[in-house]
Amino acid sequence: MTNIKTDVCVIGAGSGGLSVAAGAVQMGARVVLVEKGEMGGDCLNSGCVPSKALLHAAAKGMSYPDAMAHVQQTIATIAPHDSQERFEELGCKVIRAEGRFTSPTTLDAGGVTIKARRFVIATGSSPRVPEIEGLASVPYLTNETIWGLTSCPEHLVILGGGAIGMEMAQAHRRLGAQVTVIEAFAALGREDSEAAAVVKAALQAEGVTLIEGKGAERVSVVDGQTCVTLSDGQTVTGSHLLVATGRRANSENLGLEHAEVDRTKTGIKVGDNLRTSNRRIYAIGDVIAGGLQFTHVAGYQAGVVIRPLLFGLPAKAARHHIPHATYTSPELAQVGLTEADARETYQDKLEVVRAEISGNDRAIATGRAGEGSGFIKLMVVKSRPVGVTIVGPDAGEMIAFWSLVLSLNLKMSKIAGMVAPYPTLAELNKRAVSAYFTPRLFESRKVKAIVKTIQRLVP
Repeated sequence: MTNIKTDVCVIGAGSGGLSVAAGAVQMGARVVLVEKGEMGGDCLNSGCVPSKALLHAAAKGMSYPDAMAHVQQTIATIAPHDSQERFEELGCKVIRAEGRFTSPTTLDAGGVTIKARRFVIATGSSPRVPEIEGLASVPYLTNETIWGLTSCPEHLVILGGGAIGMEMAQAHRRLGAQVTVIEAFAALGREDSEAAAVVKAALQAEGVTLIEGKGAERVSVVDGQTCVTLSDGQTVTGSHLLVATGRRANSENLGLEHAEVDRTKTGIKVGDNLRTSNRRIYAIGDVIAGGLQFTHVAGYQAGVVIRPLLFGLPAKAARHHIPHATYTSPELAQVGLTEADARETYQDKLEVVRAEISGNDRAIATGRAGEGSGFIKLMVVKSRPVGVTIVGPDAGEMIAFWSLVLSLNLKMSKIAGMVAPYPTLAELNKRAVSAYFTPRLFESRKVKAIVKTIQRLVP
């Protein structure tokens, strides 16, 4: 065994782990980076990057082989930024092997024993495969394996109506497949129900069959086709089956019991400072129990842990300003509380204001302003937004502005000073704020009385 002593050992070379490693080594720390799989992790190789590339290819009307070629080219273009060579040039020691703790201060990886002052676990997550009768004995796809297809499925059956399931449903429908989505509860059920309804209606209008409130009870192969039996006895038969029923934290096989790190069935337990039960070990990203499983969250948390890792300064991760988006067409984006959650939390203190995309000049000019095309909705308490929902074109781009608003706890009066270039979809942000002030200014007798008085008195 080779022995290495280092300041920081990062386990996992996905978005969060790479951000920690790059930041730490460039600020003078000795860094060892351990990765058993592909550099770049799930996001680059089987998650965010390929799925968005496929959605783009489908919207452009590419053939299935050309679409998959575009996916691989996209990955290849981005890969050098996440490569082993780049991180070794930065000064990291990169070990391509599975890491396993052997004590609270040591990790074994590929015949190397790493003794580190601090560890950061950033091992991400994997597709969660549910226990359904017969599923283990039939061929099925996940977001990790679907990229190996070379021809378009005749009929793609998708288990799960979350973001991954709905994005893959629309992409494959546009690429020529018949698509059926099976969701045991409500598709996009964690999102604002009104916004989710807009997305679901759009997919159904394109020909996606959506089955909600009926779970899969059994899976079998019949005459070479995959047959899914639902809880009501109905059967759905397709050429391919995609399992998109969520993610599970990659917290097993790390030897956490030797590291004195506590974990649950859903991942590693951490405090607001992202520190585990072992004060020398931090965890970030999807591997955290009950965490928000988004690439940008891992990147944000990487920035948080850098402060205690390198400077010994206290730092805590917040959640209220973390946005997320589903990249269907229309897109659906959310930051903070949904309307339902805000009503439950604040009750009669809540004000909800909105603006419709159908009234936006840029949307009209670009043919994206049909009835039911989407909206922006603000949840406001005591003149401060506590949540924002956007459904419509480029919602994922527009939500970033509101993440900053929530992060800074800005009042609506401050937001009203924002000026958007004309014509842009960003004008919807200003229109929603105007909807908040309209009754206060234009429908207020007090305001009108003041204006009339000033007009009489001021020469």
